[in-house]
Amino acid sequence: MTHVPVACTLGSADLGTQVARWRQLYADAGTERRETDDGVRVRFRRDAAGERELRELVAVESECCAWADWTVEADARQLLLAVTSTGDGIPVLHSLFLS
Repeated sequence: MTHVPVACTLGSADLGTQVARWRQLYADAGTERRETDDGVRVRFRRDAAGERELRELVAVESECCAWADWTVEADARQLLLAVTSTGDGIPVLHSLFLS
């Protein structure tokens, strides 16, 4: 089993931009946030712009935060983001989308 460090590979400017984008998306479309045993699940209202932004954000996170698994599911009304990890990654995920 390979140990992947719990660290983001984005530089400070890119990290700041990414955090601001996440905050804006959650403020605009976030409807529910729930911690799980291995991470967090977040629901968003579904619209074309919000879905595009969510998928772009997840694509960046999948690269810069490879210690977590990022998945998006969609139905007619909502988007569900599930982010999971193990070990030290779980409390980091539990801190996501808190103010």
